[in-house]
Amino acid sequence: MFARPVRVMMFGLLAATLVACGREPREKLQGDWEGIAIDGLTPEQQAKADGWVKGTKLQFIGNKVTVAMPAESPRSGTFRVAQADGDRVRVQFKRPEGGADLAEFRFAKDGTLRWHLGAAEVVMAKTSKKN
Repeated sequence: MFARPVRVMMFGLLAATLVACGREPREKLQGDWEGIAIDGLTPEQQAKADGWVKGTKLQFIGNKVTVAMPAESPRSGTFRVAQADGDRVRVQFKRPEGGADLAEFRFAKDGTLRWHLGAAEVVMAKTSKKN
């Protein structure tokens, strides 16, 4: 008699939680992202990497992605979420000429996107939303 109202309340709380944070990883990636910092490097590596990071940009629009890095021409292609686990997501970038690359990202609690590159993490801030 008491168990049914508790189950109904627990189900309601679970459903509300899922709806509140229910944006899919693909939706969360949408927009323009810009490198703001890099973590996990030695001080010598840090000095060299800071300029590169601040010139790195990602743009996700629908299933299209453009990656811009200093001293390189921007590259565009399509992407798909290959795997998602909590705040971590593995993205497959498909190159127009064929082939694909995998990248690992983490959505941080502070709203940044963390791009894992070996032992380092590129910290990216969202600069605009595009859907």
